[in-house]
Amino acid sequence: MHRARCCIVSEIREQAVSDRHGELVQRVGEYYSARLRAHGPTHRGVDWNSTESQNLRFEQILKIVDRKSFSINDVGCGYGALAGYLLTTGAQFKYHGTDCAGAMIEEAKRLFGLAKNCVFDAERSSISPADYTVASGIFNVRLEFDDEQWLEYVCDTIAYLAENSIRGFAFNMLTQYSDADRMRPDLYYADPHFFFDHCRERYSRHLALLHDYPLYEFTLLVRL
Repeated sequence: MHRARCCIVSEIREQAVSDRHGELVQRVGEYYSARLRAHGPTHRGVDWNSTESQNLRFEQILKIVDRKSFSINDVGCGYGALAGYLLTTGAQFKYHGTDCAGAMIEEAKRLFGLAKNCVFDAERSSISPADYTVASGIFNVRLEFDDEQWLEYVCDTIAYLAENSIRGFAFNMLTQYSDADRMRPDLYYADPHFFFDHCRERYSRHLALLHDYPLYEFTLLVRL
């Protein structure tokens, strides 16, 4: 797809997501803003159990990257932890992070805004196609929204990831194979088979489902 046309399609998709899921996105943004106020720019500020598990998720999701120099979009970037992680690896990259919680973006700019290869915006519409687009943790906290509402939002957002990716995209989700006594009603536990088939049928037959790391979740890598 021509880059200019891809940008137009992405903007249309983002407007559709905003129109259909405005209340949902606002509520999720408020939730994470409250977490940030309570815990600061830490793993707990973005609702992870530990820094180690947060980094393990980054390791999985970055398996989509197959080159030494690349551009990457991070949808739901929080306080920019992935940017910070990438900066420690010595990789050559251009990073664009976006988040629906304005407080998160301000914190990301404070922490990593001086890095010339990192940009942060509160508006998803600011994103343009990059080699890769990733999303870590944005599909987990559904609050009071039901399965049907949340699934529609997830699928629309996956389409947005695809439309802003040139070489591939990746995301993670909590798995429905989690231990029943550990599952929370305010979290969304996804069927890995459904999302594997969903992405295979709509975006690419070159994809991988990672369900072999020690967290109650899975990661999907989709190569375009």
